[in-house]
Amino acid sequence: MFTSKITGLGYYVPENVITNDDLSRLMDTNDAWIQERTGISERRHIKKGDGNSTTTMAVKASTIALERAGLKPNDIDMIVFATLSPDMYFPGGGVEVQQLMEMRTIPALDVRNQCSGFVYSISVADQFIKTGMYKHVLVIGSENHSGGLDFTTRGRGVSVIFGDGAGAVVVSRNDTGRGGILSTHLHSEGKHKKELSLQGPSTAYWVPQIIKDNPQVDIPYYPVMNGTFVFKHAIVRFSEVIQEGLEANGLSIEDIDMLIPHQANLRISQFIQKKLKLPDSRVFNNIQKYGNTTAASIPIALSEAWEEGKIKEGDLVVLAAFGSGFTWGSVIIRW
Repeated sequence: MFTSKITGLGYYVPENVITNDDLSRLMDTNDAWIQERTGISERRHIKKGDGNSTTTMAVKASTIALERAGLKPNDIDMIVFATLSPDMYFPGGGVEVQQLMEMRTIPALDVRNQCSGFVYSISVADQFIKTGMYKHVLVIGSENHSGGLDFTTRGRGVSVIFGDGAGAVVVSRNDTGRGGILSTHLHSEGKHKKELSLQGPSTAYWVPQIIKDNPQVDIPYYPVMNGTFVFKHAIVRFSEVIQEGLEANGLSIEDIDMLIPHQANLRISQFIQKKLKLPDSRVFNNIQKYGNTTAASIPIALSEAWEEGKIKEGDLVVLAAFGSGFTWGSVIIRW
């Protein structure tokens, strides 16, 4: 059986910076309120006319990842694209990336696991490579949240958290015999699905005319989140799935060189860090400047940590995510 490793990585975020003060002019909020609850100072939003979309940001991040892997678009054997915000309801963004990057007629798989989407996608890529079916898989997380948020006081509990951006990695067959992706671990618990959800647009809330004909009806076209409930479950599942991954490989917390958690909320990351007794040098967070970019958050953070020299060859890197579904997972990597 083959093993796999990450051979290239890159990210892209829009140039348009939205500060907490900017949001305070749209809704009843302020910088102190947002930072106390989320740790976020600013985020990036797509700006009308800047040429960005979920797919085009994915292409920009993927181009960087391929260059760093020393590959051309036609070297890629498969695309796995994680997003909750595709440019179209269907088809998904994977085929758009295939078109825009002028790739061969390779398979394009779209993953809809929201905040855990990138971890799930890495697991899919890892399995395809382990079987020997493919040699290079492009894994993408990209999100355009700002196009579908409620920027009024009613929606502030969700809208202050999310930002736009994309990250991508190339997962390749590991011919060196050293390091690589050691294991992936995935879970779900659907009974809590409505605690963090967007119920429309969907086949249940399909026709926008409903809003015009029934202006008093509260149609769920904006995401909703039971923040306290999600927080309590996240801190438990994060710890469990990190420990699960370590134990599967005969490792311990002390072996972690870099933990990159999904950037959901800085308070969650800090709670997990404290619980695992990890110093700041072994946990990477960038939610402060990008917000929660859902499926893009881990590849953006992973790319940035690598660029800053905080991940080196031989390091044990742990990726972990928890989000809507509920779904959660971890990836254990020897870099």
